[in-house]
Parts: sequence; structure tokens; C-alpha cells
Amino acid sequence: MRPVRRRHLPSLGALATFEVAAKHLSFTLAAKELNITQGAVSQQIRLLEKALDVALFVRKHNALELTTAGSDLFAAVAAGLDTISAGVGLLQPDGLPETVTVSATDGMATWWLKPLIETFRAEHPSVGFVILASDEDDTLRNYSGVDIALLCGNERSEVGEELHFLFPEAAQPVCAPAYLAKHGPFEDAQSLNRANLLHLHERHWSADAIGWQPLGWEEWFRAQGARWERGGSSLSTNKVSILIEAALGGEGIMLGWQHMVDRLIREGRLVYAHPAPITAGRGNFLRCPQSSMQRPAVARFVDHLLKSLKD
Repeated sequence: MRPVRRRHLPSLGALATFEVAAKHLSFTLAAKELNITQGAVSQQIRLLEKALDVALFVRKHNALELTTAGSDLFAAVAAGLDTISAGVGLLQPDGLPETVTVSATDGMATWWLKPLIETFRAEHPSVGFVILASDEDDTLRNYSGVDIALLCGNERSEVGEELHFLFPEAAQPVCAPAYLAKHGPFEDAQSLNRANLLHLHERHWSADAIGWQPLGWEEWFRAQGARWERGGSSLSTNKVSILIEAALGGEGIMLGWQHMVDRLIREGRLVYAHPAPITAGRGNFLRCPQSSMQRPAVARFVDHLLKSLKD
């Protein structure tokens, strides 16, 4: 197939709008990111399809899918916009403040990401960070301004992205040292039923940015061949950070996600209440567009995150 002459190409604005709509598979989310109306997005896509004389989307009830032609165009436009973005970045004067934007869930941002940002900025104080954290807004990962998205699940890399496996999703009973000294030891799984077991509310697992199979006390007891007796608990919450703060305050035992509590364990602020972990069969990933990796600050920070896993 012969390439189309540049003067016959659709407008760059229409192609950029298509790229955002194809990324989200939603005209509504594309409009939100582009700060225009949903109708404007829909009209630009219709005009683009008319100009190209091909359907780019399959429009279903409350859903969009890319056609084969749409998928091919999405790959080409995404790569082209990444190249333009990188070229424009080369024109920026040296010495301007560098900013890295990261999206993550609330708990991941607070207990894993933020401490690593602090150690990174100790060596690179001129680099600033934007953290977009939410358990409810699953679209943050796809916003055009996001350089790095921290994800949990079984992820696949899309066109123009780099995907790095970080660690498996695993949790283990943890509590404050004083709580274990007063109420422990817990020599077997069944004995944990006499403790105050802090746990995540079911609403946590149904949040839009979570949406995973639960990894809670019921699953942990079952994995140990024991039964959770569901005794009284002083705290159930949909927020991991509230649970960790309660455990740090000596309120009870929680299932601590190993990547979130590892630093607290090393600092002696938390201890393991039982030696048995439980895994969920899913992993945590770092996703970064290749265009962002061409920026020195982003590349250095990705390297910093990956190196921290080897320490």
C-alpha cells in the first residue's frame, strides 16, 4: 500500500482526538481528558471516518471497540505522536524544572511509592513529582500526562509502552510489636481468631481501580487449612492506609501487603504475627510510555524503582 501524501492527511487535531478515544475506548473519557464535549469528540471521529472512508470503531450499547483498521491506525498515530512529543522535548531549554507524573492506587502511592520518591529526590532535588492516587478512578492510568502507571493484575503492554514486573501480590499477618507482646504468640493459624483482626471492607475490592478477587482473612485462613470465625473486629475499612495506621497504633492484626509493609517491618514498627503469607496469583507492574522514557528524569526514576527491588 502506497503512503498517503502528507497534504492529504487528516488534521493532526482529529488524529490526536482519535488516539485519546482509542486509548480509553470511550468518547466520554476522551472528552474529559481533552476538556471538550463528548459531542465534539464524536463529531471529530465521524469526520475522520468519513475522510478516511473507513469505520474506526464498532459502536455497541455503552461500549466501543476498535475495528481492524482502527487498531492499525491507533498504533501508527500513537507512535507518531510519541515521536513528535520527543522531538518537542528536545527543543526545551536545559535547566527547566523536571516533573514526573505517576498514577497508582491510594495504598501503593502512600506506602510504596512515596518513600521511594523521597530517596530519589535526596539525590535529584530538582525533580518534582505529581502523584495521581485513587482507588476509584481507573482512568488515571491512561491520562496522557501520566509518565508512569503502577498497576496490579495480569497486565499486557500496549503499543508504545514498556512494562516491568515489580513483585507478586502477597500478604501476611502483621501488627505492632507491643500488640504481639501483649496478645501473642500465635502459634498456629486457628489461634489468630482470638486476636482483633483488622480487615478490608468488601467495598475496597469492588472499587473501579481495584476490581480484583479479594485477598482477605477468609482467604488466608482457608489457605492455612483453618476457618475464620469472624469474631468482633474494632475496624473494617475500604482504605488500606487507614488499616495500616491502625496496625501501627497497636489496635490489632492486619493482612499487610508485603510491598507496603516491608519498610515498616525493617524499621521495627511492625512485626509478622504469623509466618505464613498468602499470594493472590497476580502481580504488580510498572507501565511507562516509551516517549516518557526518553525524558532523563523519568528514565532515572524508573531505574531507581527497579533497583530498589534488588536491595
